[in-house]
Amino acid sequence: MPKPTPALSLSEPDPILLARLAMVKYALLAIVAAIAVLNLAGLLVSTLGRSFPIAWEPMRADSALAVLFSALALHFSEARLSRRMHRVGLLFAVLLTLLAASAVLACRFHSSDGVGLPLPSGQISAPLFLERMSPQAAAAFALLGISAILIRARKHLAGRIADLFVFFLCALLLVLVSGYAFGASRMFGLATRTENSPQTLLCLLLLTAVTVFLRSEAGVFAIFLGRGIGSRIARILSPVLLVIPLLREAARAHFINAGRLPAQYATAILASIATMLSFALLLILAWRINTMEMEIHDLSLRDELTGLYNVRGFYLLAVQALRLAQRSQLPFSVLCVDLDGLSQINESLGHGTGSALLIETAEILRATFNETAVAGRIDGDEFAIAGQFTPAAISIAAQQLRSAAALRSTGNGRPHPLNISVGYVTAKEHVHQSLKELLGEADKAIYQEKRRKRIFLN
Repeated sequence: MPKPTPALSLSEPDPILLARLAMVKYALLAIVAAIAVLNLAGLLVSTLGRSFPIAWEPMRADSALAVLFSALALHFSEARLSRRMHRVGLLFAVLLTLLAASAVLACRFHSSDGVGLPLPSGQISAPLFLERMSPQAAAAFALLGISAILIRARKHLAGRIADLFVFFLCALLLVLVSGYAFGASRMFGLATRTENSPQTLLCLLLLTAVTVFLRSEAGVFAIFLGRGIGSRIARILSPVLLVIPLLREAARAHFINAGRLPAQYATAILASIATMLSFALLLILAWRINTMEMEIHDLSLRDELTGLYNVRGFYLLAVQALRLAQRSQLPFSVLCVDLDGLSQINESLGHGTGSALLIETAEILRATFNETAVAGRIDGDEFAIAGQFTPAAISIAAQQLRSAAALRSTGNGRPHPLNISVGYVTAKEHVHQSLKELLGEADKAIYQEKRRKRIFLN
């Protein structure tokens, strides 16, 4: 007999989300590789470079090469590939890191050496071969290369280091993209020309997204793909928390540059809006957590089949109700219901019929008793009701249960009648009986009723 498949942990990535993201990852890598190849081809072939649109700002040669190395390194690092392919991916990751490190050192020591092939003078792509990528882009590619080297790390220390590099990569990319957007829109009076081409930033953005996807399979970023409460909250709030500060700064720059509001009032208004949005998110988060906590609490205390309390939930609430009745000197009764012949029904007609009878019994209990009574399924075929009932009231309720079961049993087309046995007891006055003692007396009453039924049938 095969072993049952273990249930997935709530902290593990959701396989459905992973499958969807895999298709997105392939598409992003294909787009990045196409951009890199097209730029390299435009730099090498002058006629192709001249055919690019005027608004097209080509990437530098080492930037395009770094983008291509990044795409290949991330592609060959997938878990489903062989170990040999992983080594190929590691090789491209090392080449990417060395290329980016050389660009960083060149910027640090003001080196003018270019990357690429020397081209004849006068061709439009020659300057781009002689220029290196910006230090910001070089730092981003260096972080990307190190992240690609450690992308499959699962051990505690190595995995945390990999997550740390990916985190720094995301932070640097956020600075680069927002800086380009603010500069291009002249929000702060900056020139439109920036150190990095929009193509380079786009490729870095897509490559970073793929890196986060890959680390989500093994590292701390798996929280975004999990099935638990924290994962759902992280997926909902992350985009909002990332966008709010950037929108606030953009709006502040707009109001100040337009001269519509004094700087202090613009800052105060936007700070207040950001504060209230954060407070609203806190309220939504707390409300959502409380809702999920109540759902989890109900799942842990309720019987999945009938919707009544399970034995744990029944004892927890019935004991509290009994103590309250004893302190207030109010009557308290316990009623037990046994579904007759359930084991024989399961054997002869199947568990589906037995489950249907259990559900019917639970419906009768809910229809007979109000919400103040504690109703639970305390055994496979046994139910219990506890509440503040007088002896007369609990006796009437027991008769109503028998009548309701008999009425349902007269229906046509039933595979088996609904036969129940009922036993009940009321706590003695001025005697502190426990819930266990009351349930025991109610069980004895059930056995007496079953005995009377057998005598009557014989």
